[in-house]
Amino acid sequence: MRSPSLIACTVRAAVLAATLLGSAAALAQATPTGTWKTIDDNTGKPRGLVEITEKNGVYSGRLLKSFVDGDGKPRVCDKCADARKDQPLIGMTILSGLRKTGDNEWSGGEILDPENGKVYKSKMSLTEDGNKLNVRGFIGISLIGRTQTWEREH
Repeated sequence: MRSPSLIACTVRAAVLAATLLGSAAALAQATPTGTWKTIDDNTGKPRGLVEITEKNGVYSGRLLKSFVDGDGKPRVCDKCADARKDQPLIGMTILSGLRKTGDNEWSGGEILDPENGKVYKSKMSLTEDGNKLNVRGFIGISLIGRTQTWEREH
């Protein structure tokens, strides 16, 4: 039979291990990498899924899925003025060049609005729980722009 102090010690060790694992999981989520559901800032409805990846400290995002009806045809960026003109939206990089600039903040990038084909400066910030990403597109200074809150897909 085990002594009560040994059992108590084992329970404390198990609780500590669970706490540390939970903390490690939370820290691992403190990055914008992953799949995000984009939410229209005007309607509040989902618009698509974007996968954000990181390479050498630079973050980019490509459109995985669109929830916007394309009349059964694959949607293309018909309003884009750059190399993306008339290219399929699915698989297209719409977010690029973002670098970490602070705790849960990234900036210095660009974002494409596929609806109007315009490219804006961009920055983003992750909520403390890691489940929402505030993505801001703007012209010139950050005050002149709009923010969408994206939701992490699990």
